[in-house]
Amino acid sequence: MGSQEVSTVDWQGKHVTVAGLGVSGIPAARALHERGAIVTVVNDGDDERARAQAAELEALGITVRLGDGATLPPSTELVVTAPGWQPDKPLFLAAAEAGVDIWGDVELAWRLRGTNGREAAPWLAVTGTNGKTTTVRMLASILEAAGLRTAAVGNIGVSLLDAVLGEQEYDVLAVELSSYQLHWAPSLRAHSAAVLNLAPDHLDWHGSMEAYAADKGRVYEGNTVACVYNAADPATEELVREADVEEGCRAIGFTLGTPGPSQLGVVDGILVDRAFVANRQKQAQELAEVSDVNPPAPHNIANALAAAALARAFGVEPAAVRDGLRAFRPDAHRIEHVADIGEVAYVDDSKATNTHATEASLAAYDSIVWIAGGLAKGATFDELVTGAAKRLRGVVLMGADRALIREALTRHAPEVPVVDLDRTDTGAMSEAVEHAARIARPGDTVLLAPACASMDMFTNYNKRGEAFADAVRAHAEKSA
Repeated sequence: MGSQEVSTVDWQGKHVTVAGLGVSGIPAARALHERGAIVTVVNDGDDERARAQAAELEALGITVRLGDGATLPPSTELVVTAPGWQPDKPLFLAAAEAGVDIWGDVELAWRLRGTNGREAAPWLAVTGTNGKTTTVRMLASILEAAGLRTAAVGNIGVSLLDAVLGEQEYDVLAVELSSYQLHWAPSLRAHSAAVLNLAPDHLDWHGSMEAYAADKGRVYEGNTVACVYNAADPATEELVREADVEEGCRAIGFTLGTPGPSQLGVVDGILVDRAFVANRQKQAQELAEVSDVNPPAPHNIANALAAAALARAFGVEPAAVRDGLRAFRPDAHRIEHVADIGEVAYVDDSKATNTHATEASLAAYDSIVWIAGGLAKGATFDELVTGAAKRLRGVVLMGADRALIREALTRHAPEVPVVDLDRTDTGAMSEAVEHAARIARPGDTVLLAPACASMDMFTNYNKRGEAFADAVRAHAEKSA
């Protein structure tokens, strides 16, 4: 199916099971019910919130089964699942055995686009282990600067279903896609797509690194204009080679070095394009300055190049790339500068919840007091510590799995002083900041880049970042 073709399904009387309530399940159930489908929602949880959501759907005539997400309802002709549900759930195994298709929320949105009387907008899609949200938001900012009607949607928290079925008409959508979502999206055919990077993550869900990479690679299937890959990450280029794309679709690389033909890169502090120019063998088009990227950390420059590549693939002029990057403001807790105290910078990168993201964060600074730890999610830290050892002034560890990082530091950076906080209450952050401040010297950066999930101590990475910022501000008052 080409990227502009619209799928037509006769939903009237079709028995559809929606797996999971929440941000994707509820819009899916409503949209299908409105189109005449006979919808049953199944949900593992049966708490107060789930009961309230169920009551709203039941008032519309939708059947909801709480506390039983394992059994496939009889007569089911299609399952539509929330992205987080693992592929080995009994419900899915039963569906596969019965020959019933399983779609995710992205697949449903793809199939329903253009069915509300509005022209279906092309999708510019972004996936990768890290940097997806930032890149998609940069892309949306560039598209807006070009005067296009657009939105950043998908795994970024804005429902794709709402975007394709709502009243707002779009020229193009900037779409963030997780590996979960791509796993259940067999028909998706983007205008252009990027895989930013690949590192081990969510392997408990996918079962192996190979399966995880294969699901990421689905984003390239059927691309019509450009498959954007990371020249520093050969695995992303390999996914392009393996993809079945439309005739004429091009492989476009991005690099932090000087770009070759069909690449975007950096020359003398300038972001340049040697892909979407008339003579890419001999010409390069200036797009923006590195200083236009906020913040200009190496991995964020890579995000900007990927966003620029997708925008250029859509025909956006160079000036809009520059203006969009200048207008972009990063989300909180992503290399966020909190304060300078006594010539020491304090930076919140609480969003660095895995080793790959933390590696990029540590590479952005020369001399670091590193605050790390939390839930490791099966990660190992030897490679991370080996790469960062020369940059570390000291380390403050906290959280449930801090011993794993401490052991890696003992093996690979034994000379680096380590403070091990044997507490997992939320007040530990204040103590961590005080210890880091005592270790830091003028010119250093105290960096919260935990390399771990936050749920052992905090509700989410946002709360962890807020606790860090509060602790830094309290330290600043004491130091004044």
